[in-house]
Amino acid sequence: MNKIHRIKCGNGNCYIIENENTGVLVDTGKMEYLDKVTDACRQYNTRLIILTHAHFDHAENAAAISKALAIPIAMSEKDIDLIKQNSAQKLFAETFFGKIVLSVSLKDFSSRPISEFNPDILLKDGDCLTDYGIDARIVSLSGHTEGSIGVDVEKRDLIVGDALMNMFYPTVSMLYHDKGKMLASAEKIGEMGKRTIYFGHGRPLANRLWIQKNRNNQLHNNIKNT
Repeated sequence: MNKIHRIKCGNGNCYIIENENTGVLVDTGKMEYLDKVTDACRQYNTRLIILTHAHFDHAENAAAISKALAIPIAMSEKDIDLIKQNSAQKLFAETFFGKIVLSVSLKDFSSRPISEFNPDILLKDGDCLTDYGIDARIVSLSGHTEGSIGVDVEKRDLIVGDALMNMFYPTVSMLYHDKGKMLASAEKIGEMGKRTIYFGHGRPLANRLWIQKNRNNQLHNNIKNT
């Protein structure tokens, strides 16, 4: 059975998925946590870095850890533009807390450029991690960024990056590049059923229906179209 180890990095999380013989690192944290994350990787014979998306708080240490451990970096091709410039995909927020987080994030985007790297592996929806000894697959969760992905481990645990957030309270992503895609991804997660959700920010929680469908509107539309 695969185990998930949470590495708390300030208000963010990295995770190592391990099966006693090998490990996969999901996200790399901010540079001030480089030693903490690298040391954790060494404990579990980590062979791969996966980035749920390329914002600096998830990818800032990717190049350094990849070099230190001589392991590849995997991510979605749709987020490559964020490596050079985190503001390449414009972000939006609607809630009070979301606007606060957005303001802080935009300042960090301009002051904390990521050490550039070229991803070794480009991931897409449905890709399996069996070559790295892990029973898991990649799930496309576009919306927070175009290339946001998650990792579904044994259909039991789901690492979602920032497709959902638990920074102040559990919710759909408070920041999004594409609201429609973000909501669709949140709905997709809810429909995956019984899972423990591992957030990019906040403690893990049981999965739930993150989008409540308005049945009254659906009924109205059905009557209107008859």
